[in-house]
Amino acid sequence: VTGRAAPLGQPEKETAELVIDQINKAGGIDGHKLEIVIEDDASDETKAVMAAKKLLEKDKVLAVVGPSISGNTLAIMKFFDEAKTPLISCAASVKIIEPVQQWVFNTPQTDRQAVSKILDYLEKQKIKKIAFISDSNAYGMSGLEEMKNLAPQRGFEIVAQESFGGEDTDMTAQLTRIKGTAAQAIVCWGTNPGPAVVTRNMKQLKMTIPLIQSHGVANMKFIELAQGAADGVILPAGRLIVASELPDSDPQKAVLLEYTKTFKEKYSKDPDTFGGHAYDAIKIVAEALKKSGADKDLLRDEIEKTSGFSGIGGVFNFGPEKHNG
Repeated sequence: VTGRAAPLGQPEKETAELVIDQINKAGGIDGHKLEIVIEDDASDETKAVMAAKKLLEKDKVLAVVGPSISGNTLAIMKFFDEAKTPLISCAASVKIIEPVQQWVFNTPQTDRQAVSKILDYLEKQKIKKIAFISDSNAYGMSGLEEMKNLAPQRGFEIVAQESFGGEDTDMTAQLTRIKGTAAQAIVCWGTNPGPAVVTRNMKQLKMTIPLIQSHGVANMKFIELAQGAADGVILPAGRLIVASELPDSDPQKAVLLEYTKTFKEKYSKDPDTFGGHAYDAIKIVAEALKKSGADKDLLRDEIEKTSGFSGIGGVFNFGPEKHNG
């Protein structure tokens, strides 16, 4: 909720409170009200570990939703197999769900799915030489790994590779090095503020090759931080940001519009993709609870059996080998 990933965690917290409130106003689960215990890990791995241990050992929760970012999720996952408690992460690294861990799930589109979509787009633009610049955190490293795996298989060449730290305020040096290569496009992987700095610096350097961001910046915060430089930036994202333009036949449309309406009524602002990850996680847990009651083993099994659930990130179908859905 605080720290550098606050633009992800804050809408998740707000969404969690909204959804729990809706469920309780409608009578709860089989007459039981849901109680939500919110911990702020401050975008810090050590604090995430402390929060996870508190929730598992002191609060004895039935399930945990979050953390918001990949590094924090990877830092706490082992505790959930030990505690036999479901964890539904709101972070996107494919490492969260591969290899499958019995008690760990996630709801965002994975970095592998996002890389694939970006390569589809670049293919259509007949672009084959790309520069990759990424955050040095777990999300950035995971995106780099997926790009290195997938790009060569599809005939792309990574002609430059650069990185930045979470608090870096200038990427001019990295971009100047990229400028001296044969790169036809830049792919940037991270969550704000870094990607917005890259966007601003590219404009300052008058670099005109396409800039492709990851789904880690699919919110208004990126546009604000880019300070007018975001025009023309391409990124993969869920359908929420184009909900009103979807055909009525789209299985997500009604859910997306309802979420947008109720969130806006409560908070006087639009929801975003990141809040949607929490929406999906809590709804999936709530649906599973209707069948499992307060039995954690049964709850885990019912989460894994989720199928045809139209949420904010997509239509979810989990399974024993598919903990992203």
